[in-house]
Amino acid sequence: MPLIKLNAIDSTNDFLKHLFKESAVEDYTIVIAKEQTKGKGQMGAKWISEPGKNLIMSVLVKGIQPNNHNIYDFNIAVAVSVLQVLKNIQIPNVAIKWPNDIMADSKKVAGILIENIIKPDGSFTAIIGIGLNLNQTNFENLPQATSLKCITGKTYEQEAIAILIKDSLEVNSVTLKNHPDSLWKEYDDSLFKKDYPSPFEDKNGNRFMGIIKKVTRDGKLEVMLDDDRTMHFEVKELKML
Repeated sequence: MPLIKLNAIDSTNDFLKHLFKESAVEDYTIVIAKEQTKGKGQMGAKWISEPGKNLIMSVLVKGIQPNNHNIYDFNIAVAVSVLQVLKNIQIPNVAIKWPNDIMADSKKVAGILIENIIKPDGSFTAIIGIGLNLNQTNFENLPQATSLKCITGKTYEQEAIAILIKDSLEVNSVTLKNHPDSLWKEYDDSLFKKDYPSPFEDKNGNRFMGIIKKVTRDGKLEVMLDDDRTMHFEVKELKML
């Protein structure tokens, strides 16, 4: 398993994507950077990290065959893979915030950005970017963020955690082929704020209260409104306040 370590890079996802296009790259190749100058999050958001303190990684997964399942199933497999690693290293109160943020103690501890390179036959290669707050303790301008060290007081080694995540991805890629429903169940059981009243804002700036019921198989969030109507939202159509 190749592991590429960089001091500073604009984006580990972009670096790995370029490497994949220009040369033969092994499956599950990992890229780790101490500092990322143009880190990307969901919907164009920036991922800001204190240099050298956190895990900034991308991993390549090749030849994913959707077969009879939805392409969104792979997103589920990735989120569950990160969640399982955190549970296995005894991080308490972890959850998945739709679509791909990982929460701990109701604060964001990790973000995931998946970029797919789709082939004509429908198969695809995924570049999975993961930002996981490990040892940073100052979140003065990010009140909704936390780190593993803030939670446990322990110091974590970036490379070791990256390999654990890669191993979890490998296992769950097999599970995805054979038992995708089990991954969906773990995702659903771990959904942040599920069945609790929460404030939301839609794409038009309208604010309302709703209750998350589930995520549909095509990746939409199902929310029950206060008049008992159920609505479905795409990622860009809704944010939780």
